[in-house]
Amino acid sequence: MALLCGCLPQPGRAPTDAVQADPVAVPPAPYHEQVLAYLGDSDAVVPRPLPDIHPVRTAYNPEAIIPPQCYTRTEGRFNPCYVCHQRQIPGRENVMNDDDLQVAYSFSDVGMTNHWRNLFEDRSAEIGHVSDDEIRAWVDDDNYTALAPRLRKAGFTGWIPDLDGLERGAGAFDDQGFALDGSHWVAFNYKPFPSTFWPTNGSTDDVMIRLPVQFRTDSGGGHSRDVYLANLAILEAGIKGLDSITVPPVDERRVGADLDGNGALGVAERIVEPTGYLGAAADEFHDTHLYPAGTEFLHTVRYLGIAEDGEIGSSRRMKEVRYMRKWVPYSKQVYARQYQLEAFEKELGNMPQYAYLGDRGLDNKFGWSVQGFIEDRRGELRAATYEETLFCMGCHTSVGVTVDKTFGFPRKVDGAPGWGYIDLKGMPDAPSFGEARGEIAVYLERVGGGGEFRSNPEMFARWFNADGSVARERVAAAADVYALVAPSVTRALALNKAYRAIVLEQDYIYGRDAMPEPPANVFTHIDNTTAPTLPEEFVYDWDIRLDWSRPTEPRP
Repeated sequence: MALLCGCLPQPGRAPTDAVQADPVAVPPAPYHEQVLAYLGDSDAVVPRPLPDIHPVRTAYNPEAIIPPQCYTRTEGRFNPCYVCHQRQIPGRENVMNDDDLQVAYSFSDVGMTNHWRNLFEDRSAEIGHVSDDEIRAWVDDDNYTALAPRLRKAGFTGWIPDLDGLERGAGAFDDQGFALDGSHWVAFNYKPFPSTFWPTNGSTDDVMIRLPVQFRTDSGGGHSRDVYLANLAILEAGIKGLDSITVPPVDERRVGADLDGNGALGVAERIVEPTGYLGAAADEFHDTHLYPAGTEFLHTVRYLGIAEDGEIGSSRRMKEVRYMRKWVPYSKQVYARQYQLEAFEKELGNMPQYAYLGDRGLDNKFGWSVQGFIEDRRGELRAATYEETLFCMGCHTSVGVTVDKTFGFPRKVDGAPGWGYIDLKGMPDAPSFGEARGEIAVYLERVGGGGEFRSNPEMFARWFNADGSVARERVAAAADVYALVAPSVTRALALNKAYRAIVLEQDYIYGRDAMPEPPANVFTHIDNTTAPTLPEEFVYDWDIRLDWSRPTEPRP
């Protein structure tokens, strides 16, 4: 019978007349789950999951550019959306004009489902299993220093971190923000964007800028700190649309220009009516609200560092290292066309698409590349995957509030006082341009909570009355931005522990907003046709820039 079946008896086994069924084929796991399995086992600094499949096909969430904050319940009166979605401000390059997204949810079929499921995990049990000493030691460890040599050894072809000592935070820079290692990175002091980067909502961060070599070179070809300072100030004035700006003392004789317009070459501390760059950059393209080609930004996202006295600051350990470089100096007319094409794609129902640049990250279609590094399961930094980078595209491409795709630099403390490492101590709650009241005070009232998710119980206890109204006198009495948005030690420890749980799971594609308990005010699914809309009285015009010259008006 075995011969009639075309089968031969197996050695050592008795022949059988029973026909053996083929084992049931187990379908392979979805590509994104295969990627997660790879990351869970890999120690590679440059992960290469599924190398024979284009990364676009491995994505779990094709609408990863929609951040989790966009699913917050507005309940017909609360509006966390206004700080991202705005109408065009005259003269700006950003003509996205997406203020309609304050009024109504407008998602694709895919986007109507909230894919950020990490947001809804109750991590209280996981947090309870981690001691305070353990998380303090984790947060205080340095995972930055080893990154660059590991990348070089792996043959990484993208940007490799080149600012020595950045794990020390302010200790890596001089009083004017210049990197002590001579890498020409310059740190600046800025007000964190509301409210993702308020420390009370989980992270601290810093941002550095670097201009190309010609912007730090005099007309004779030599390096000049005076030229670099002047060009940084000219850029700042242009990005903010200011007619004049203060600058650390600059020797006009070395720059070769009368910067302060007093008719003599001396030491200037203000630049008036700048119309172009100086030194070897004199012929570079200059326009308001645009960065020159070659501009670089370095952004680190960190845990909540906790000093012995309980002060909250930057940790040594980094959650992420993010990098942007502007490759092409598009004109405002080209930007306008790009926004128009993006609107056409959305109207057709097409999923967002960006050119994948391999180790250099993604091209955001507006002249910038975006690249990043994130913690692996051991806490070492590694290159981000395609989908982990796709997460960055929404904020740096598809919102109407940015200035040339950036958030931090337009919010820098104006002029000379703003050059130096970020410090929320002593920083006033400056109002947004065109407003009189402090930006944070206004935000709390418009949003009805201490963050986009409207789910921060500590902020509610501190700054709100029992009836849900803002405690204006308490807010007005706060000493500075630090007092308004720094968490308690207890909350900082819990937030650090919750984020570490995501690191161990490596499932960043399900969300990076680690909260001790799931937020109550966030949708898991939205139907565009039935979701509540906001009445006109709760829709706001808002400028990302801050009026540092105007003291906030007292609140009633």
